[in-house]
Amino acid sequence: MAREESRLTRRAAVLGSPIRHSLSPVLHRAAYAALGLAEWEYEAHECAEDGLAGFLAGPWAGLSLTMPLKRTALRLADECSDLAVKVGGANTLVPRDGRWIADNTDVHGIVAALAEGGVRELDELVVLGGGATAASMLAAAARLGARRAVLAVRTPARAAETAEVGERFGLAVKTVPLAELPGLLDTGLVVSTLPGEGALPFTGPVAEADVPVFDVVYSPWPTPLARAVLARGGRVLSGYAMLLHQAVRQVELMTGRTDVPVEAMRAAGEAELARRLRADGPA
Repeated sequence: MAREESRLTRRAAVLGSPIRHSLSPVLHRAAYAALGLAEWEYEAHECAEDGLAGFLAGPWAGLSLTMPLKRTALRLADECSDLAVKVGGANTLVPRDGRWIADNTDVHGIVAALAEGGVRELDELVVLGGGATAASMLAAAARLGARRAVLAVRTPARAAETAEVGERFGLAVKTVPLAELPGLLDTGLVVSTLPGEGALPFTGPVAEADVPVFDVVYSPWPTPLARAVLARGGRVLSGYAMLLHQAVRQVELMTGRTDVPVEAMRAAGEAELARRLRADGPA
């Protein structure tokens, strides 16, 4: 009987480094529970770039990927979706007939998160930061009709690859130093992909600009940027919705189910964030 149960178990996981605080296990397990998928398990594993190939040799039903594995996945996968190739990174690996298929659900997550916040179309936007999340943001903005984007970054030369992603999706991308941000806020949306308190020096100008803000950081919440915008009665979207909806799409890809329980996943993630806040205390 134990051997039969082992054979039926479907194992999925999130990989990355650091991975300790990932909410993915909470979200995916909530989906399995609501769908009655008792045979499905979801784990979290610390994994650096040189360790990903070893995981691909295992009997996984699906893998979620966070930094620093998104570009490595493109190189190791047997097949990549057009979206993952154009964005330059994959956050999902799914086995199909003995082959690993790489995909990107971050773009879906951003589009769904913005829609929840009332942003369903764009003409232009400003993005703080030039990493992988910024690249997915540019792809999502193009889906919403955007034609122009500004990347405000610490070192413009290092954001060249991300600017190229935007251009592949038809955007005219301008890259500027972060110091120029206050003069660029007459736009349709401001997105911060900066970690921690990276946006702290710009909270005043952004709050005063009276423009919707999407801060991809979701814990601790509100961030200094979100707090400043909310204090002036502005509109701020949290990155938690992005995380939720990219996970919903991953569950669809891994399980083949189309009735993924979004609200059950949302509630489980929010409960875990509240638990962590109680445990750690306010930031």
